[in-house]
Amino acid sequence: FWASNSAAHKEICAVLAAVTEVIRSRGGKESETEYFAALMTTLEAVESSESLAGVAYLPKLVFQRVPSPVLIKKFSDASKAFMGIVSSQACSGSTSALRWILSCLGTLLRKQDLATWSYPVTLQVYHGLLSFCVHTKPKVRKAAQHGVCSILRGSEFMFGDAAPEHHPAASSTAKFCVQEIEKAGGTKEATTTLHVLALLRDLLPCFPAAVVKTCCETLLRVMTLSHVLVTACAMQAFHSLFSAQASVACLPAELNAQIITALYDYVPSTSDLQPLLAWLSTMERAHVNLGRLQKDLCWAHLPRLFSATMNCFLSPHSQVVRAAAQTLETLLSECVAPYMEDLGTVSASAPAPAAYLCKMFRSVEEGLTYRFHAAWDEVLRVLEVFFETCGKQCHPIMRKCLRSLCDLRLSPHFPYTAEVDQAVGAAVSTMGPEVLLEAVPLEIDGKEETLDFPRSWLLPGLRDYVQGARLSFFTSYFLPLAAALKSRALLWHRRGARLGSAALGEGCRPPTSSFAFQVWTLLPGFCTHPMDVLGAFKGLARTLGMAISERPDLRPTVCQALRTLIHKGCKTDAERAEVGRFAKNFLPILFNVYSQPEENGSSSAQRRSVLDTVRAYLTITDPQMVCGFLQKASEKLTSPESSEFARLSILDLVVAMAPYADEQSLNSLYHTIQPSLQSKERSMQKKAYRVLEEVCAAPHAPCQAFVRSHLQDLQAALLDSLKSAASPAKRPRLKCLFHIVKQLSAEHEPFITALVPEVILCTKEVSVGARKNAFVLLVEMGHAFIRFGPTPQEAMQRFLLLVYAGLTGSVTMISCTVLALTRLFFEFKDHLEPSVVEQLLQNVCLLLASRTRDVVKAALGFLKVTLLLVDTKLLGKHVQAMLEALGNLSDDMRRHFRMKLRNLFTRFIRKFGFELVKGLLPADYHKVLVNIRKAEARNRKQRALRQAAADTDEEEAPPAQPRGDSMEEILADSEDEEEEERQRSKEWKKQARQKGQAWLKEGEEDEPLNFLDPNVSQRVLATKPGPKRSRGVSHDFQVSEDGRLIIHEEEEDVDDDEARGADEEMADVLQDVGLRSKKSQKRRFREEPDDEEPEAGTCAQYRAGGSGIHRQLDKEPAFGAEYRSKKGKGDVKKKGQLDPYAYIPLNRAKLNRRKRAKMQGQFKGLMKGAQRGAKAGRRNRLKAQR
Repeated sequence: FWASNSAAHKEICAVLAAVTEVIRSRGGKESETEYFAALMTTLEAVESSESLAGVAYLPKLVFQRVPSPVLIKKFSDASKAFMGIVSSQACSGSTSALRWILSCLGTLLRKQDLATWSYPVTLQVYHGLLSFCVHTKPKVRKAAQHGVCSILRGSEFMFGDAAPEHHPAASSTAKFCVQEIEKAGGTKEATTTLHVLALLRDLLPCFPAAVVKTCCETLLRVMTLSHVLVTACAMQAFHSLFSAQASVACLPAELNAQIITALYDYVPSTSDLQPLLAWLSTMERAHVNLGRLQKDLCWAHLPRLFSATMNCFLSPHSQVVRAAAQTLETLLSECVAPYMEDLGTVSASAPAPAAYLCKMFRSVEEGLTYRFHAAWDEVLRVLEVFFETCGKQCHPIMRKCLRSLCDLRLSPHFPYTAEVDQAVGAAVSTMGPEVLLEAVPLEIDGKEETLDFPRSWLLPGLRDYVQGARLSFFTSYFLPLAAALKSRALLWHRRGARLGSAALGEGCRPPTSSFAFQVWTLLPGFCTHPMDVLGAFKGLARTLGMAISERPDLRPTVCQALRTLIHKGCKTDAERAEVGRFAKNFLPILFNVYSQPEENGSSSAQRRSVLDTVRAYLTITDPQMVCGFLQKASEKLTSPESSEFARLSILDLVVAMAPYADEQSLNSLYHTIQPSLQSKERSMQKKAYRVLEEVCAAPHAPCQAFVRSHLQDLQAALLDSLKSAASPAKRPRLKCLFHIVKQLSAEHEPFITALVPEVILCTKEVSVGARKNAFVLLVEMGHAFIRFGPTPQEAMQRFLLLVYAGLTGSVTMISCTVLALTRLFFEFKDHLEPSVVEQLLQNVCLLLASRTRDVVKAALGFLKVTLLLVDTKLLGKHVQAMLEALGNLSDDMRRHFRMKLRNLFTRFIRKFGFELVKGLLPADYHKVLVNIRKAEARNRKQRALRQAAADTDEEEAPPAQPRGDSMEEILADSEDEEEEERQRSKEWKKQARQKGQAWLKEGEEDEPLNFLDPNVSQRVLATKPGPKRSRGVSHDFQVSEDGRLIIHEEEEDVDDDEARGADEEMADVLQDVGLRSKKSQKRRFREEPDDEEPEAGTCAQYRAGGSGIHRQLDKEPAFGAEYRSKKGKGDVKKKGQLDPYAYIPLNRAKLNRRKRAKMQGQFKGLMKGAQRGAKAGRRNRLKAQR
C-alpha cells in the first residue's frame, strides 16, 4: 500500500495517518477500541464516495480485533451508521465502499450475544445484509455471503455452554433462499438460482430439520429443469449437507433416507462423466451419514445403491468405473464392516438385515458376467474388499462366487490373474482354507495318472494368505496329501517310469514331489494365530520332529513353522505351556541336527534356521530343563572324543542356552569356558567370548546376579586375556566389556584405565563389528567416568588425559587416538570446557604437520567434526590456527587429500566468508578457493531453479499467514486482495461458460426422443457425447508423435554438503570416526548375532562396472552401429531404414564466432572418416577387378 500509485491506496494511508495522529494527540494507547471509535466518527463525517471507499476499508480490518463487549454496547450506533451507508451506496457504480461496509456488518452481527438477536432491529439489519447475497456485482455478493455464513456458523454464542441448537436467524435465512429460487423460476440463465444454491451449499447444515426439508424439496424441484449448472450446484449442496455430519436436529435419519430415495430420479447417464461422478460421491456420503444416524435404515437402502452403482461399471469412462468401485469399497468399510461382528453367520434364506447383505453381494457378483468384462479388474477389487469385510460371516453365500473366480482364472488368456489371486487370498484370510477347499477342491490326491493339475495355483495363494486356521485341518487334510504325493514320487523313481529320473534328467524331481513340498510350505501359515493349539499340536508334534530329523529338504520350512507358532501362535500361558511341554522332544532333535556336519546339498542357512528355532524354543522351555541340557553340553564340550566341529557347534548351542540358566549352572559353565578365553584356537576363543557376552547382556535375574557376584573375577580374567585375545574374538570381547563397564562404580576406575589402550587400538580393527563395538565401549567408558564424578566437566577432563597418552605412541596408535578423540568430542561436546576444546584443537593442529597420511587423515576428520559441531562464535578464536595448520601441509599431503581439503575449505567459507579464509591461507590455495566459490554459486542457482520448478508443478495450498501486530502489517497482508479477486472472477466466468453448455442424447436407433418419459432428464448431458471408445488402462506417461511412451526416470539430485542436509552431514562424521564403511566399498557387512557365515544367497555378488578400471557392462552401442556389416567392413543399406550417412542437424546457434571452430573440427573429422572409407572401398574394388 505504501509504495502503490493507486489513488484509493493513498486515500487509505492518508486516513490511517490522520486517525493515528488524532489518537496520539489525545494521549491514547492506539488500542483497537480507540481506532474503532475514531474510524466510526470519521465514517459519519465523510461525504464524497471516493473518500468513503478509503475510510470504509479500515474498519473492516479493525473490527476483527475489537473486543466483543464493545461491539455489543455500540451495536445500535454502529449498525445505524452502516445501514445508512449501505442505503446510499446500494445503487452506486463503485462497489469498494459497499463491500467493506458489508464485511463490517457481518463481523458486527457475528459478535452479538443471544439477547441482542431477540430484538427486531437486529433481524432487520441482518436481512439487509442477506439481501445483498444475490447482488449482481460479484464482489458485493461475495462479501455478503461470507458475512451471512460467518454469522450462522461462527457466532460466538453458538459455542458457549448454553448455545441453542440453531441460530435465531437460520429459519428466516432459509425462507429467503427458497423465495429467491421460486422467484427466479425456470429462467434460461438461472443466475440468481446459482447464487442462492452456492449460499445453501454452506448453510444447509446450519438449518433446523423442518427448514432443511423445505430447502431440499426446493433443490429437487430446480433439478428437474435439467439445467446442467443448476443440477451440479444442487448436487454440491446435498453433498455438503451429508458430509457435514449434521446433528439429528438438523438432518434426521428419516429425512436422510427420503433424500436418498428422491435422488434416484436424477441418476445421470452412464456416459455423462462429471454429473455421474458427483452423483456417486453424493450418494456415498448420504449412506455413510445415514449409517451414522441409523444402521438398520442404512442397510435397507444399500442394496439399491449397490445395484445402481454396478450399472456405472458399464460406463465408457474409466474415471466413472474407478469412482464406482471406490464408492462400493467405502460403503463396505464404513457402513458394513463395523457391524459384522454382531451379525452372525449369513445364509441365503436369512431374514433382514442379513438379507440386505445377500442382495448387495449378488449385485457385485453379477459383475463377473461377460457384459462387465471391460471392468473386471475393478469388480475383482470390490470382491476382494467384500471378502475381507464379510467373508467370516458370509461364506455360505460366497461359495458360488469363489467357484466362478476359479473358473475365470482357468479361462484362456485371462488378463486379471493377479487380481483373482488377491481376491481369493482375501477369502482365505477371512473364511479360512477349509471353506475355500470345500467350494473349490484342489482335485489333487496323489493318485492321478496325468500331470495336469489345473488348480495347483491355489497352493501359493493358501501359503501367502492363510492365518487363523485350525492346525487339525492341516493334520487331517494336507499331511496325508503330502504323504501321498511323496509316495507317488518315490514310486515313479523306483519303477523308472516315463516321468522318472531317466526322462527328467539327473537331479530333477517329479512334479508330485514339488507339489508335496508346496503342501508343506503351507505349515507356517497354519501356525500363524491358530485356533486350536491346545488340542491339535500334540497330534502334529511327532510328525514335525520326524520331518526335522529325517527330511533335510523340509527342515527349514518346519523350523520356520515352529518359530512362527512360538512367536505368533502362543498367545496365552496355557498355549505356551502346551508347546513348551514338547521341548524335551524337539530340543534334542534340533541339537543333534545342528551338531552333525553339513550333508551334501545342505547349507549354512539350514543350520542357522535350526539354531534360530532353538533360540525361539528356549523362550518357552522350563529353566530346569535348560540347565539339564546345559550340563550335558558342558560334558560333551570337555570330552576328548568330541571333534572340533562338534565342540564349536556345542558352543553355539551353549550361547543360545546360557541366558536362560540359573546361577549355579552359570558358575559351572564359567569354569568350563574360562580356559577357552586364552585358547590358541581362534574359533573356540571367539565362541567362549560369545557365551560370556550373552550372560553379561541377559536381562534375566540369574544372569545379572552372576555378573554382580563374579565382577572381580570377570575383570581379572578379561585383563589376563588381553594379550592373548585373537582378532576374531575382539568383537564379542569388546561387547562383553561394554556390559561390564555399565555396572562398574568409582572403585573400579583402574580397570577402565587399563582398558583404554586396547579400546583405542580396536578402533582400527579389520572387522567392522569390532570397530563399532570399540567406539560404543569408548563412549560407555566416558559415561562411566561421568558417573564417577565429581562433575561431568572434571570427569571428562580426567578421561581425556588417559586418551591423550596415545598421542605419544606409534603411528598407528596416534591415528587411533585421534579417531577416539573425534568420537568422544562428538558425544561429549556439551561436557567439555572451552579450555579443553582449545587444547584438543592445538594438539590436532600440531598433528597436521605429521608425515604420515593416516595421522593427517584422522586430524582432518577431527577438524570436519569441529566445523560441524562448534558454534561459529566459539570457533572464531581458533580459525586462524586451523587455517595456518592446513596451509602448512606438505605438497604430498595436499595432493593426496585434495578432496578432503576442498570439503573443509567449503565449510570454512560457509561459516566465515570467502575473504577471511582467503586472507588466512597461502596464495597456493587461492585458485582452489575461487573454484569453490564458483561451484557454490552454481549449486545455489541450480537449487533455486529446481525449487522454482517444483513449486510450479505442485499446487499446494498456501500456508496460513500469521496475523500482523501493527496496522502497517495488516495493510501489507491485504495488498493484493483486489487483484486476486479480479483474476478469480475472470477464471470463474470462463469456467462457467464452458460448464454451462449441455447436450441432448438422441433416441436409440431410429426411435424419436420421448420428452414425456420420466427419465428424460438423463438425456441431458453435461459431457459432449462422442463415439464410443474402448476403455483402456490410464497412465500418466507422455506420448511422442509416433505413439511411443516417453518415460522420465527420476534421478536423485544430491548437491554438495549443504544440500544433503544435517542427516548426511552426520553420516559423513560417523564415516570419519569409523562407524560406517567407506562409500567406495562395493559390499555391505552384515553382523549376525551368532557370527556364523552369512546365509546362502545373501552374499554380495561381484559385477563388473563402477569406478576405477572396471568397465560398464551396459555400455551403449556406438553411433551408427546398426548399419555395420556383419560379414565385412563398412556400412550397408538396410530395408526400411535411412541411408547410412551421418545426419547432422542444422542449428543456427552454431554459426556464432565462439562455436565455429568447434564445429569446423567436427566436420573435418567427418570428412576425414569419409575419405578413408572411400579410399578403402576403392582399393577393395581394384583388388576384386584383378
